[in-house]
Amino acid sequence: MNSPYTVLVVDDEQSLTKLFKKELTTPERTIHTAGSARQAREMFRKTRYDVVVLDLRLPDGGGLELLVDFRHRTPDLEVIMITGHGNIDSAVEAMRLGAYDYITKPFKLDEVEIVVDRAWQRVCLQRENRSLKHSQMSVKPPMLIGESQAVREIRYLIDKVAPTDVPVLITGESGAGKDVVAHGIHTSSKRADKPLIIKNCATLQKELSRSELFGHCRGAFTGATESQEGLMTFAHQGTLFLDEIGELPLEVQASLLRVLESKTYRRVGEKDERQTDIRLVFATNRNLQTEVEAGRFHEALYHRINVFKIHIPTLAERREDIPLLVQYFLNRLSAGQTPCTVVEGAMRCLFNYSWPGNVRELRNVIERGIILAENRLITEQALPRELLDKGDEQQGVLSLDSVERTHIKRVLQYHGGNRSLAALSLGISRKTLYRKILEYGLE
Repeated sequence: MNSPYTVLVVDDEQSLTKLFKKELTTPERTIHTAGSARQAREMFRKTRYDVVVLDLRLPDGGGLELLVDFRHRTPDLEVIMITGHGNIDSAVEAMRLGAYDYITKPFKLDEVEIVVDRAWQRVCLQRENRSLKHSQMSVKPPMLIGESQAVREIRYLIDKVAPTDVPVLITGESGAGKDVVAHGIHTSSKRADKPLIIKNCATLQKELSRSELFGHCRGAFTGATESQEGLMTFAHQGTLFLDEIGELPLEVQASLLRVLESKTYRRVGEKDERQTDIRLVFATNRNLQTEVEAGRFHEALYHRINVFKIHIPTLAERREDIPLLVQYFLNRLSAGQTPCTVVEGAMRCLFNYSWPGNVRELRNVIERGIILAENRLITEQALPRELLDKGDEQQGVLSLDSVERTHIKRVLQYHGGNRSLAALSLGISRKTLYRKILEYGLE
């Protein structure tokens, strides 16, 4: 269930604010009230508001000044102005300064409710458009492929941790599939319909890393001509996946620790803290314990993110998953055409290779093989030379029959036992497949 959106009503007429709170509070909408500009600023510092209903005249300040201040702090906030003095010029000026709409006293409460709801819909649209620029939700998520014991254990851990908000640390070599596990955690979580923001910390410029993560205010540093939101804002109510967390500068690690402990952060150049509601997932190919001992990683942050760890083995350590991964990439990369078939000799080379680049390298090899395939067949000639050399060195380690039996078994598992689909993927007739099933005892 989505969290209710929060409205701040700022007016010095106590009877009016009580009416708003009583009549407009619903399960989908929370109403807070303030009777002065000073009180409104204090509340704004502590709470993230989505819509503000603001009187043009307040006992300790003008509503226009408050409008500019609020919009500066939260660009996607929508503000509705109230005027009871017939001052249309001020209302028009408020619209020029970024107000969503204005209403005049006296007004009907149901009409105000409609304007508030429309303002909230606009907030949602703005946030969605902004988050989509950074989010991976529009990309078809990768799948965790394999039936090895290691993969089954990873699936079990994902199923257990996904419904919680506990931070997760994913470890493993480059290319092993850490991003696949992060996608799995997000899509199985209660935040699955919210943004998944992915950032590789190795790509952050050291001087700007704090700004990119947390945002900055106008004038916070040379070149900051406009206020800008950071990834913390884009990931609000969703998941922020920070890959290669070991590359994050030490001084920024301390700020990240504050987010984990208090759910608050500050934009660069801003004094007030902001509340955040995000799920944090981390990944690294480094030994963070060693990094801590060397003084290159924040010790308290390490212990905070190491609450729940998922380790991904290398592809060489789960070699039995290679046939299923091959079939998955053949289907995914065939661009609507009939998937190619890997001949036995080529499959043996794939099975015997050490895969220093892990699953990512296997995907690249299959993509290359599809390009070089003849008659939709990927032969040894379509493979990189290093795979052929490795195959020649280890020829005889695994028999051709053993590789073929494993490949057929995995393809059958991939298609849920459907022999027609398996035969099509293997590039053989159903009759031949039946014969192979009997021959290899796969019945």
